[in-house]
Amino acid sequence: MSTTPEEVGPIFGEGEGHAQSMLRSPTVLIACIGFWGMDIFFYRVFKLDYVSILNLDLVKEREAQGIKSSSSAAPSNQSRITSIKCIGLSLFLLTLLHLTEYINVNLYNGSSIEATFLFYTLFILLIIFPMKITRWIRIATKIVLERTFALVNPRCSCMVMPPNGPRPIPFIDVFYADAMCSLSKIFSDWGMLLHMAAHYPDPSPKAIDSILIPSIFAALPYLIRARQCLIMYTVGRLRQDPKRYQHILNAIKYSSSLFPICVSAYQQTLSADGAKLWERTLIVLMIINASYSLTWDIVMDWGMFQNPMAVAQHACGGSSIITGESPSGSASPSRASKSFSHVCLRPKLRFGFAASTGIVLSDTILRFCWLLRFVKSSLFPTEDYFILTLQILEAFRRGIWNLLRVEWENIKHMRAKQQQEQGDDDYVDEDDEIAAFFQTPPSSVELSSRQSFA
Repeated sequence: MSTTPEEVGPIFGEGEGHAQSMLRSPTVLIACIGFWGMDIFFYRVFKLDYVSILNLDLVKEREAQGIKSSSSAAPSNQSRITSIKCIGLSLFLLTLLHLTEYINVNLYNGSSIEATFLFYTLFILLIIFPMKITRWIRIATKIVLERTFALVNPRCSCMVMPPNGPRPIPFIDVFYADAMCSLSKIFSDWGMLLHMAAHYPDPSPKAIDSILIPSIFAALPYLIRARQCLIMYTVGRLRQDPKRYQHILNAIKYSSSLFPICVSAYQQTLSADGAKLWERTLIVLMIINASYSLTWDIVMDWGMFQNPMAVAQHACGGSSIITGESPSGSASPSRASKSFSHVCLRPKLRFGFAASTGIVLSDTILRFCWLLRFVKSSLFPTEDYFILTLQILEAFRRGIWNLLRVEWENIKHMRAKQQQEQGDDDYVDEDDEIAAFFQTPPSSVELSSRQSFA
């Protein structure tokens, strides 16, 4: 009954046939490497120093602890992680995966489980083999392992403050944990792989652990991310942050992803007729989770639609300035587009209005791509193809989500820096100017527009 990236797939059957689904996980991971290369390309084109943005919180934390930062010398070409290298590696690994499967299954009459383990083994050997050309892969792997350890190593307790005081979660760990949430189905497949390997070459027995193990693996990314939110709430409570409640709302969002996993796992224990009775409940839970997550993407993760009243006024054409109409009565298209991007998106758009709007619309569609389940029989030859398509679409959605998320984090850092330099009393945020604009008396509307949008 596996129909979404968050659900647990069927793992009962005659061994090799269901083991074919094990090739999904490495395929999606390879696609993620290529999508990260795409992100790096756009960061470079639009001059976003993503490395500094991701690591800024860690640098500040080390400076506060009196730890000197390592040398900031520019990395060599061999150790630099570039878009070309990431995309090239993904193409190479995709070729290696299919070549491994063909040789192991077709020539040596092996199974897909053996091909999957062989692929992972070859990839590990590629990483640890000391070649200069693969040095950047070892650096990237080290970063991933360090951030993975940071996710499971508690920074502070949610209930009791450690002796050295609360330590906020750095942005790079939040960014990494969010990426893991998009790979929830891969974690489920890994749990399935371990369970099947434990019984190989016999088929997996239909027992409670056959469902429980993949379900727990699928829930791990959401549990880790929710734990981060609780830690940040504790940090905010101890620092008297008035916006600490947002972390609780965020934790609820990640917790809402656990309910479809639980319901889907429970359906595996029922007959076909019994599982259908829970189908409507599962759909409702998935709609709630997708809608909640989409709203959080746009408002909190990307800093857009911060003023709903202003958006409503713009949609209704509440004033000549909002619609971009000039004093003579003619509309100015460039001005209308600018005012729309300022009000409905945000004043600063590094990727431009068209690209930013395209990302928002694409994210909206892909958040509900699981609706393909209603037409999967006419679009996909097998269940595996359907699940693989959903996983790749989710990986792509995360790739474009990364672009606006890093951009918004950069804007927040720049605003905090300006506020610190200018002082709280003198600093005026652009979003505050927009909000104040819609409260301006009609007699001074034109004057305000010239000052805000000049």
